[in-house]
Amino acid sequence: MKKEQIYQKLLQKIAPESIKQDEPMKNHTSFKIGGNADFFITANQEETLKTALKIAQENSIPITIIGNGTNLLVKDNGIRGIVIKIAMEEINIEQKENTAIITLGAGVKNAMLAQLLLQKEIAGFEFAAGIPGTIGGAVYMNAGAYGGEMKNIVKEVTCLQKECDLTDQTESNNSCTKSFNNAECQFDYRHSIFQQNNFIITNVTLELPYGKKEEIQAKMKENAISRKTKQPLQYPSAGSTFKRGNDFITAKLIDECGLKGYHVGDAEVSTLHAGFVINKGNATAQEVITLLEHVKKTVFEKCGKQIELEVKIIGE
Repeated sequence: MKKEQIYQKLLQKIAPESIKQDEPMKNHTSFKIGGNADFFITANQEETLKTALKIAQENSIPITIIGNGTNLLVKDNGIRGIVIKIAMEEINIEQKENTAIITLGAGVKNAMLAQLLLQKEIAGFEFAAGIPGTIGGAVYMNAGAYGGEMKNIVKEVTCLQKECDLTDQTESNNSCTKSFNNAECQFDYRHSIFQQNNFIITNVTLELPYGKKEEIQAKMKENAISRKTKQPLQYPSAGSTFKRGNDFITAKLIDECGLKGYHVGDAEVSTLHAGFVINKGNATAQEVITLLEHVKKTVFEKCGKQIELEVKIIGE
């Protein structure tokens, strides 16, 4: 099917302001790198997500799901088919005994949520205040920092099955939706069950204790100072590029291998933190990939350790 035909089909069911053609993915990733997506749809409502999936199913169009693009490297030739950005941002807070039950659309940004919880004196989310991206992405990766992880605060995750038959979705037919309790999420270090199946996170429920505003604010401030002094926040990146090893600190090994400052074009191993690969200006995805392979090869040859990527590479 030609792109213009696909576009017309999308326009029949989805608001035109939610659809972009030949959209540069560098505009939607924190790395500021990436070729064009054939179609880019912003799903502010779950109905938009379902509609886009249904059109894709009916016309055999590839689908790629993203959050805020903070843990992604999109290849230089871009992404074929439809990219859907999960952007549902509903928030509901319910007090239950001594805790707060917070139900969130998966597109809620972590930084914004942290500020809201601070104002309402709800504790336990301070560790995530500086984690870029959305709550859906944080759950998907079981994101963590400063001793906290999503697995410690998630109560329930609701998903839409990516490959479910959406052609006959009535109010009484919710077979495409599934909820997972904390144990069912199979959280582990930078891992959840959602990385292994076709479920798209649409809503997240957290359970958090109440606290004192000044203590919450102090923790957030302390973490923010630590990030500012130890991480290269002035450059585009995808955050921590490599996973921590079982018995080693990956950034320490990269540093010991003399790789700080190593670069391929504008892609560089940060001189401030060896665990970050940064875009010094106009890095291409291929430059980043070439650099990553060199780092992995060098660490293995010099230290005998296999290091794994935390950043996800997509596209072609």
